[in-house]
Amino acid sequence: MYTCNPLNIEYKYQFNNSEGAMAVYREAADPSIVLFKGKHYLFPSMTAGFLVTDNLIDWTYHPLKGLPVYDYAPDVRVIGDYIYFSASHRTKNCSFYRTKDPINGEFEEIEGTFPFWDPNLFEDEDGRVYFYWGCSNQTPIYGVELNRIDMKPIGDEVALIYGNIDEHGFERNFEDHISKSSEELEDIVQGFVARNPSISEEYLQTLRSYINNDPFLEGAWMNKHNGKYYLQYAAPGTEYNIYSDGVYISDNPLGPFTLARNNPFSYKPGGFLPGAGHGSTVEDCHDNLWHAATMRISVNHIFERRLGLWPAGYDQDGELFCNQRYGDWPFQIEQAHMDPWKNPEWMLLSYDKPAKASSYEEDKEAAKATDENVQTWWRAASNASGEWLEIDLKHECDVHALQINFADDQLCLELPHDAALQEGRFIDERQHFTRWLLEGSLDGEKYFVIEDKSQANSDLSHDLIVKEDGIKARYIKCTIKELPYSQNACISGLRVFGFGGGSLPRPTSGIQTNLISELDLLITWEADNAVGHNVIWGFAPDKLYHSYMTFGCNQVTLSALIKGQPLYVRVDAFNEKGITEGEVLRVIG
Repeated sequence: MYTCNPLNIEYKYQFNNSEGAMAVYREAADPSIVLFKGKHYLFPSMTAGFLVTDNLIDWTYHPLKGLPVYDYAPDVRVIGDYIYFSASHRTKNCSFYRTKDPINGEFEEIEGTFPFWDPNLFEDEDGRVYFYWGCSNQTPIYGVELNRIDMKPIGDEVALIYGNIDEHGFERNFEDHISKSSEELEDIVQGFVARNPSISEEYLQTLRSYINNDPFLEGAWMNKHNGKYYLQYAAPGTEYNIYSDGVYISDNPLGPFTLARNNPFSYKPGGFLPGAGHGSTVEDCHDNLWHAATMRISVNHIFERRLGLWPAGYDQDGELFCNQRYGDWPFQIEQAHMDPWKNPEWMLLSYDKPAKASSYEEDKEAAKATDENVQTWWRAASNASGEWLEIDLKHECDVHALQINFADDQLCLELPHDAALQEGRFIDERQHFTRWLLEGSLDGEKYFVIEDKSQANSDLSHDLIVKEDGIKARYIKCTIKELPYSQNACISGLRVFGFGGGSLPRPTSGIQTNLISELDLLITWEADNAVGHNVIWGFAPDKLYHSYMTFGCNQVTLSALIKGQPLYVRVDAFNEKGITEGEVLRVIG
């Protein structure tokens, strides 16, 4: 069975009035995933419920009632026979809730005694319970022991992790870790003021304190392995392609903690859908480790986000890693122990292929659906049923998987009748439908049905269709039948995977490395005919755990380096036939 990031689940629409104007977009983020009584339970932000699976592929949604579902970053952990739930609020004491049966039972409230944001509970092997929290660019990640009966703190809170942008390149803020000048930062502030002209001077000063180059440290999550404590945290900001999860290690649950050598362990800055921060790490029934995290779109709103799931593990030296080299391509999840570094079975066939559509709006033409960029999309000129998009793979291909990624484009909607805003937002829990017909053709004249979801009773905006045995096709056509709110059809990626013709790409040649600073490395190579490249790096030649996927260019700047750490790189090339690994080069060490 196969999956493809983002996770193929129903992402709920949110009406957000936090900036004085209504924005409507899908959101799910900050995933807490646990194994409880043989099933995995997934609790994301702004979903008004949770999802359950026994295979990490097929997810069933269950609504949550009586819990603070409008509070961000729900944390879920298993303690004894219970699942414990908590969520974030800055100005009121946050309660804990527990149940022995999340699907059919009720949650018992344990009243909280202090406010917190981005919570995480952890039960140690001796039964003692610890709590971690923090979400700010001004304060650290904190920890404290809790009484497991009433969940009240035992002793004082301990500051555990501070930001360090002078030595940790991956903690630096903004897209690709490119810091903003003071003038650029002020432009961001003034843009907010223009949208909200009535804000007070006090709020304006608070805003300036948050809009700067300092990273947000947030999203704590604790795991224990071979007697060591792995405290994970997210940085620097959820709306950027470099949103990631770092990790510190200690011999004690409250530290002191030391930065792990492999950092950030979850990092996906390139590809179709980037971002891999604020997540959770869980072991399945087959001794496989998985990391779930937040992926970003951030076009209609900075919190327009999705969920990703990747193979993870600990190496022989205890380094926590996560494999995101082809992190938004289809991959198989076996119900057995797996190799976390297995390459994808099928290659990307649709990148930069010719596309046409029944209609389109200016600057949102059909080609936007094949550029491997989730932030651009084809938009039909009308919302009529029957608008279609077609791509030409340019030759007959052996197609094994297709992913249809629907986008939303500046939805101008009124708040639903009888709906009430909570914390400035409303989660639309009504059932919507995304319905379409997917066809293939060898000649562009005679078509056959690949998948017909024109009567589907679901709303899957990132749907994956798998044909394990493969089908022969050159043309792929998607006809849209129905979408939520009767909106114009928008597709950010009609992505096709399988095998094309030809031979493997040649090894990448002419590789040059240039250390711009102790935290930044420019890598260039000779242009070639590969579909794309994956730049792989790490602190040892056999620990190349980081990756940056690129298309249509022959250079990339790696700005996630750690000061004073050895550095080895490799540039792999891939095309429609497969992957050709490059030579490992020593840069520092």
